[in-house]
Formats: sequence, C-alpha cells, structure tokens
Amino acid sequence: MKYALINGKVLNGHKDMEVETGKTIFIENEKIVAIEPYRNLDKSYQIIDLQGKYILPGLINMHVHLAGNGKPQKKQKDNEKTVKMLLSNPLSQRITYKVVSNFAKIELMSGVTTIRTVGGIAHYDSKLRDEILKGKVIGPRIVASNEGISVSHGHMAGSVAIAAHNNEEALALVDKAKSQNVDLIKLMITGGVLDAKEKGVPGELKMPPEMVKAVCDKAHQLGYKVAAHVESSEGVRVALENGVDSIEHGAKLDDEMIALFKEKKAFLCTTISPALPFALFDPSISNASEIEKYNGELVFNGIIDCAKQALENDIPVVLGNDVGCPWVSQYDFWRELYYFHKYIGVSNCFALYTATSLASKYVGLEDVTGTIDIGKEADMIVVSENPLDDLKALRHVEKVFTRGKLIDHPKVKINKIVETELDKYL
Repeated sequence: MKYALINGKVLNGHKDMEVETGKTIFIENEKIVAIEPYRNLDKSYQIIDLQGKYILPGLINMHVHLAGNGKPQKKQKDNEKTVKMLLSNPLSQRITYKVVSNFAKIELMSGVTTIRTVGGIAHYDSKLRDEILKGKVIGPRIVASNEGISVSHGHMAGSVAIAAHNNEEALALVDKAKSQNVDLIKLMITGGVLDAKEKGVPGELKMPPEMVKAVCDKAHQLGYKVAAHVESSEGVRVALENGVDSIEHGAKLDDEMIALFKEKKAFLCTTISPALPFALFDPSISNASEIEKYNGELVFNGIIDCAKQALENDIPVVLGNDVGCPWVSQYDFWRELYYFHKYIGVSNCFALYTATSLASKYVGLEDVTGTIDIGKEADMIVVSENPLDDLKALRHVEKVFTRGKLIDHPKVKINKIVETELDKYL
C-alpha cells in the first residue's frame, strides 16, 4: 500500500524531538518516502487522517523472552522440566511454536515494532524472525539470540539456555547458534533472583571468566555481539573484562567498571520491570519468599544505581523489560519507559528517545528503524495523547505501522490482576 498520513502530530524519535504539525508522512513500498506539507496525490495513495493524534516511531524492546507469559505464580515452576515436555514430540513442538508466535504478535499489537530476544526455546526465535520477514505470520522485527549459553545449575539452564560444562562445549554452542543464523549470542554469567538459594547472592558468579572470554572471542570472530545476564558488581566486571558487549540488568558500578564500559564501548540494557514486583509488592501479593523479597530489593536497587551511574558517565543505556518474568506481560513494555522516568529520573522525551532512536543504534538497525525519517522503514505507532507530557499515553495504541503495513485499532487481552497491582506504582 501507499499511504499519506495527514493531520498528525509528529514525534520523530530524535533526542531533541518536539511535536511537529503541518506535515504529511508518505509511505511507499514499506518505507517513508517523504515528510512534507500536504500536496495533491494521485489515486494510488490511501489517505489516512490522524485527526490530530500523535505519531511516533514504534518502540524497541531490547530484552525479551518469547517463551514466557508473565503470569504471576504462587510457587516456582520447574522450567527445565516444562521445556523438556514441550519439545518432547512434534505436536507439542508445533503448539509451543504457535504460542511463541502469538506472544510476538502481542508485542507488535502493543506498539513494539522491534524486539531483541535474549534467550528462547530451541531455534524458534530465529525461525519466527524469518517467517515474519517473509510475511507468513504477523509480528515485530526480531533480532534473535535463540537459546542462551549457561553453565550447569546456572541461570535458566535447561529452559531458555543450554548448560556448557567446559569451554569446548560452550564454543560448540556458539557454532550451533551460528548454524541457526542468530543475530547475537547471549550468556548467563551470574544467577538471578529466582534461582538464588540464600539472601544476598542473586548475582552470584556462575560462569568462569575463561569461558566468558572464550565465547566472546569466538563470537566476535564470527561477527556477533555478546549480551550477558549480570546481576552483581562482580559479574559486571568479569563480563566487561572478558569481552561482553552489553550488560543486561546490571549492578552498582565502581570506577574500574565505568572505565571498562568506556574502553570496551559496551552498553547497558536496563530492566526495571522484573525486579519491581519482588522488591516493592507485599509478599502476600507477589508470593515471594523472604529470600526472594530480600534479593529482589537488592537487584532492583542495583539496576537503578547502575542505570544512574551509566547515564552520569555517558555510558549508553537502552531499555528492555525482561518480558516473560512473573508480572511482566508481553504488552507492557510502555511501563519500562515509565519506570525509567520515575526511578532513574530522566525526562519523558529522553525515555522515548532511548526506546526508539538510541535502541535502533545499539541493536544494529540505525539505518532501518527507530525514527520517523525519509528512507527509514515505516515502523510507527499512533496514540491519542502526547507521551512527552505523560508516558502512560503509550498504554493505548490506536494504530501500528510495521514495515509500512497498517494495523488499525490493535487489541491485546489484559490481565486485570497484573494491571491493577502494577498501576499502584505509576
């Protein structure tokens, strides 16, 4: 289709963005071909009157697990056992892939036009990426890592990551990822809140530094960036010293770590959403144990400290909501922008820039998406209110454009319990 979008208030996604009026956005062959005052058009264009609503770049969620639904849970599940069952026969594999595909579609319907997956089931993320590109299914642009690399009894081992018992096995997993044509490599370097057995050890170092280095060296030789799950200061240091390109989550930094970030040209992916329920909810609501509550607060504060320190020291920060964790739904990425504003103290404009233009740069798609500019693919969303005034405007998306294709009045099914409890922290 060829579209002419008229009467919209444009937020272009740039760092200094302001509302622009009086401009028509022309879309042709998936791309933005002109942004200029309205002119007479030939009949091949379909005119869409935005009626004074706000149009901005589609959001980019930099930390997604497509295997999870985000539902609250009363007790921990055996994820390894569940995944083994899901992959046990062809029928269950087809059903599981369909579930993953549906979760990706929910991301798109909520205004997220690009996702970066950092741990998934089998090769489903890259398979889905390719089917979306071919137009076989509807979904966002996917930058895929497939299964992460963990260690025995390490974070997510057996579910969305595979355990490597030595360097040779870890390097074999890099080769496996390459054979699946992934876009990046994901390491699980430390533990997390849900797999910590004692207070104070949610970010316990699990992966030996020499394994981190071996994987990073090989990944870089093959042209891949490496992202790492890290929830402790020690983990941040080990990751950066040995070649990791992005720290996912983070922890309090010291001067040496700040210097390493800059030396390695690494960036931080902040994820406030998954830690917030464990840290701030009453345990009667979150169903967190005493240990999980304590460790949740530790990780929550560490993520906030890390993001603040990064911004103060000109270290790039992008946003992901670790979707799939308890209380983090596939349609709720807008909350991460809101938390970034509330807990880190950035402006609404900077939060929006971080989740669009800046994210496109650090996901390697700066020339493709992330801003409303001529030559970019038409990945855009329309909302009624101005997100520069209130980021909650992003929770109700009225139109989504994905590669120039229009989805009008997208709908997602909301979990009312999750919505009610999370809204208390807006």
